[in-house]
Amino acid sequence: MSKPRKRILIMGAGGRDFHVFNTRFKNEAGYEVVAFTATQIPGIDNKTFPASLSGELYPNGIPIFPESRLRDLIRDESIDAVVFAYSDVSHEYVMHQASSVISAGADFWLSGVSGSMIRSRKKVISVCAVRTGCGKSQTSRKIARILQNHGKKVGVIRHPMPYGNLAKQRVQKFSTLADLESQDCTIEEMEEYEPYIAMGCPIFAGIDYEAILQEAEKEADIIVWDGGNNDFSFYLPDLEIVVVDPHRAGDELLYYPGEVNFKRADVIVINKVDTCEDSAVQLVKQNIQACNNSAIVIEARSPVFAEQGQTISGKRVLVVEDGPTLTHGGMTFGAGSLAAKQYGAKEIVDPRPWLAGTLIDTFEKYPKIGNLLPAMGYGKEQIKDLEQTINASDCDLVVIGTPIDLTRVIDIQKPSVRVTYELEEVGTPNLEMVLKPFMSNPA
Repeated sequence: MSKPRKRILIMGAGGRDFHVFNTRFKNEAGYEVVAFTATQIPGIDNKTFPASLSGELYPNGIPIFPESRLRDLIRDESIDAVVFAYSDVSHEYVMHQASSVISAGADFWLSGVSGSMIRSRKKVISVCAVRTGCGKSQTSRKIARILQNHGKKVGVIRHPMPYGNLAKQRVQKFSTLADLESQDCTIEEMEEYEPYIAMGCPIFAGIDYEAILQEAEKEADIIVWDGGNNDFSFYLPDLEIVVVDPHRAGDELLYYPGEVNFKRADVIVINKVDTCEDSAVQLVKQNIQACNNSAIVIEARSPVFAEQGQTISGKRVLVVEDGPTLTHGGMTFGAGSLAAKQYGAKEIVDPRPWLAGTLIDTFEKYPKIGNLLPAMGYGKEQIKDLEQTINASDCDLVVIGTPIDLTRVIDIQKPSVRVTYELEEVGTPNLEMVLKPFMSNPA
């Protein structure tokens, strides 16, 4: 008599959860993934992981429920084990979830790196972080630019952001701005993809990361993994670069799975050293010495620049920042607010009196956002709410600190200034030095 299949529930946020399913459970007859739960991102629950992606064992697909139903699902579906599969949460939060799961009668599992990292035929450089908003993207872009300058073809693969039609998002490639529109990208997706398109570097994403890798390998000498939140790489890296933010010094030991990255890193980039206290940088260095003293340490800054920045001086400005950095990243400032200070704004206008629709819910969930406006745009309704909020706000000028050209996406009926930023290493060692083995040796 065969053993009954172990009944599994995967807790996620539309990213790591699907990858864990694909690499650990999809074709395993001894397990039955009964459901996913979803959190962090609005609108990704109450869907179905489609049959076209879930394989022969799941002819009807797999339902996705709100995480708020977790305990009921464990009871009603006789769940044996719950796999925790999302990122940028405190260790305390993870253990609260574990306690809730165990008290409801199921085992609580964390998925490790060995079974989930896919091996590539090409060299892989991973760029991860200890928290959302540390500066992975500008670090990844700098790496891609260095490799391109040395004649390497670079394929960037981005951590998943599957917020739309999952079946259509199995394998995605973005080479032009038209690709963003044709694939119905959200603002968060455009924030990650558009800068690579501008530098002529193709970027890949989607759901099936083995198939995505195969596509990238066809045209790239070297794969750069641009991580999401503080998650670890989906691919087995030949070089692991991890970015730390001293504005949140100590968080490298307090958040999951950022501490995993911190302790695995070959290279640790301490970003934003020019805008924080020296004591914070020293605390990060002490933690590196205590937890990963073999890592190469690079200090860097991410200076902000605004075209026509002089127009900010003396103005009452509405500052629009990168959404995830202000929400689950927990930051209380970003590139836009730094630019407002740098160029002499008279006042940063509080957007809360003019919030529309879903943005009201965002501020209720993340009250520490304060007087900044996150560029939330996970769907057409939320993009419209963002547009309405900006245009209703009583300000002289809009300072756009998100990485995309927001005026291309929404109709901003006020004067605006766009802020950009790129990574600059301070002294040596630097990225050029640590990338030398990838330039001189065949990929």
